[in-house]
Amino acid sequence: MNLDADIDDVLEEHPTLKSVAPFVMLASDVRWFRSLGERPDSEARKLAADYTAALGFPEAEPVFLPEWEDAAAAAENTDYNSPAWEAEEQLRAALTDEVLLALDADTLEMVMTHVAQSITVAIDEAAKEAAEFLRIDDESFVLATSGAAAQATYQAALVGMAGEEEDHPFVVRFQLFEKGHWPIGIIGNSFLIF
Repeated sequence: MNLDADIDDVLEEHPTLKSVAPFVMLASDVRWFRSLGERPDSEARKLAADYTAALGFPEAEPVFLPEWEDAAAAAENTDYNSPAWEAEEQLRAALTDEVLLALDADTLEMVMTHVAQSITVAIDEAAKEAAEFLRIDDESFVLATSGAAAQATYQAALVGMAGEEEDHPFVVRFQLFEKGHWPIGIIGNSFLIF
């Protein structure tokens, strides 16, 4: 199956996928990672609080980390069995189930491959540029930031395909990336963001 030749037909054939093309265009234009380490503006602080509340952790205080070393330590200490991680996984599984009511698994995989291929290059380039700008000589920085952005893109695309509301936690998390930050995760009572 030729992805490029088939994706337009698939997007047209399934009305539930009408959000994919505009989302790919939006995500391709995001100025990824431009605000790493910077003081957040009021909108970024509000988005962070909205995310924790929507995910079910309103007590988690947003903490914007100023240094890469702090962000690296936070990323290394993220517990993948934490309540916040479990909440995200449950949301992802529920969205996937919802989308699979309208699409078969192969079609969903094709669409998500298209989303990834369309955006990955821009994300990777932005991560490399950010590393150079911030003078971070650490390949794990590029891998961690680009991986997190790719995951957020995947999750936000699922939200659109499932027809969920704009205040869904994955949409809000993606908006933090749009603001140029890297939302690392909730650890204890802190939502750590670089």
